[in-house]
This record gives sequence, structure tokens and C-alpha cells, in this order.
Amino acid sequence: MKKFLYLIYQWVVFVPLLILSTTWCTLTIIIGSTLGNNKFWGYYPGVIWGRFVCISALLRIKVKRNPLLDRNQSYVFVANHQGAFDIFLVYGYLGHNFKWLMKQSLRKMPLVGLASKKAGHVFVDQSSRKGIVETMRNTRDTLRDGISTVVFPEGHRSPDGKMAEFKKGAFQTALSLKLPIVPVTIDGAYKVLPIHSWKMNPTAISLTFHDPIETKGLTNDDLPELIKNVYTIIESALPEENR
Repeated sequence: MKKFLYLIYQWVVFVPLLILSTTWCTLTIIIGSTLGNNKFWGYYPGVIWGRFVCISALLRIKVKRNPLLDRNQSYVFVANHQGAFDIFLVYGYLGHNFKWLMKQSLRKMPLVGLASKKAGHVFVDQSSRKGIVETMRNTRDTLRDGISTVVFPEGHRSPDGKMAEFKKGAFQTALSLKLPIVPVTIDGAYKVLPIHSWKMNPTAISLTFHDPIETKGLTNDDLPELIKNVYTIIESALPEENR
């Protein structure tokens, strides 16, 4: 009975609220970033949006913050990717001003593409050497003065909460820019909206921030060990059945 009532709530209440809040968020970012500072307007509307969506979905969010993290320091946050709600979690509960490293194709999305550009997110161009160099320059110029980025190195959502192999991109970026990496564990998000399903579940999600890992002095030869270390740290905060 509870599942049936929540299904009605999902389509009658939550989905309209999601559409309205997303429209409000993108328009606010576009207008605010055009008239003002995108460091503020490109971030705080997203915080409100992310938390509103999670609350509207009746999710129970538990955040385990880390006192070692400095809000004035730029980081590369590396998180496991459990579900579609990871985006709302990051926006609402990361607690650090950040910019996404986004696919070029997202530029063409109505409202979202323009809002992302105005907010100062970096569009990644891997189509040519010139594009890669330009992307790295934009990333270097963006990730400073306390502005961080968030990366899901698995590249896709988990169907069962277990982690897939990590790709190198996030770690190469951290090494190149000499930025600390912060492993982040997301647990429970895959249950909210399972892959290939439209039925949501109002479950609990935890977000755990681990100690930052310095990358200064590391080289590409250290990359495999760094990736393995971050993977192990993130996995350590997952329940036994998801390891």
C-alpha cells in the first residue's frame, strides 16, 4: 500500500515539482550569472535546487562531513556513481563551490546548456589536440580560489550499488593541476531510482567525505596506485553486500 501511495505521489506531486524547480534553477542561473557573479549565481541556486528535489522525493539524507576539508581550497572530488539522484546530492550537499567538467553534447540541451555555460562549467572537448589543450586551460583557470570539481570516474551508474572500474581522467586532471583528491562515498542512491525503472523508492542515502589526498609530487607513474587507493577508500564506506 505504501509503495502504491508513493507511486501516486511521485507522478502527481514530485514530477511537477521537479520540472518547476529545474526550470526555476536554470533561469535563475542564466539571469543571475548574466547580471552578476557566476561564482555565486552559478552555485547557490543549484544548492537550493538539489536539496529541494531530495526533500520533495521524501529521501532521508545523511552527510558525514570531514573537518579536514577547507572551503577555500580547490579539490577534485571523486565519487562512486550509484544513480540519477547523485546529481541532486552533489548540488545540495557537497558544501563546496564547484564546477562540472561536462560533455560537449550538453551544450545543446535546452536551458541546461545555456545555464551551464553562464554558470562557468567547463565543456570538455576531446575531438582534437587543440580542443584538449583548450579544455585543460579552461579547467586550470576555473579550478582555483576555492572552486572545485566533482567527477564520477566509473562513467556510468551502478545497477546494484557495487562499484565498477575507475577511468583515469579525474586523476590525471588532479595530477596536472596539483589539486588534492577527496574520495566521496555515496550509498543507497541506486535504490531510489533503479536503472531501467520509472518507479522511485523513498529510501535513505548517505554521503561520506574521506580525508583529502595530496597529489603534489606525484607523476603518471603513480597513477595506478593512486586510483587503486581512492577506489579502496570509497568502497570501504559501502556495506559489505555492495563491495
